Amino acid sequence: MDTATRIRAAHWADKDHVAALIADALHPSPLATWLIPDPGPRRRILTDVLSIWIEHAMFYGDIHLTDDAAATVGFHRYRSIPPPANYQMRLADAAGPHTDRFDILDRLLARARPTDPHYELAFLAVRPSSTGAGYGTAMLAHHRSRLDHVGLPSWTSTNSASELYRRHGYTLRPPIILPDGPTLHPMRRNPESDGDRLSVITAQESRRV
Repeated sequence: MDTATRIRAAHWADKDHVAALIADALHPSPLATWLIPDPGPRRRILTDVLSIWIEHAMFYGDIHLTDDAAATVGFHRYRSIPPPANYQMRLADAAGPHTDRFDILDRLLARARPTDPHYELAFLAVRPSSTGAGYGTAMLAHHRSRLDHVGLPSWTSTNSASELYRRHGYTLRPPIILPDGPTLHPMRRNPESDGDRLSVITAQESRRV
């Protein structure tokens, strides 16, 4: 990519595409393996569960994406927000025998989440075939600029203590250890006082991600 990464707000028609993109990115991860040990139905189950949360973010958050390679999904936790409509029934339909592990993950993430107003970056995903081209850096810089503009802290939980997040001002919080599973790394970023504007970054400027 030799031009600035084009990042846009998602529309309702994009939700299936975003769910599939994030499922592709999560599929090989230790978290996905813990949630759904059998690789056969893993991608389908991930996509179906993610669809619930992506739909929810359309009402209680926002989604941004490049045309094909990357997406962010987040929630505006300025105050308490409800769970997705009919969540337990829909989760059971989507996850089947793996529902208990999704429930455990939900509870542990909720327990670690801050209680003060913040933005929760629930997912930042890059399609595996597009990793290394700068999309992750571009998406996180775009996310950072929007939050600095309104002065909001950001919270996320990652599969690893990613250097990408550290470079954008995130600091580690106590880990979440899944029972007989991987460790997740919550991270928090406070807004920059000068309202740094980094709305668009070219992938050419940062080839490391």
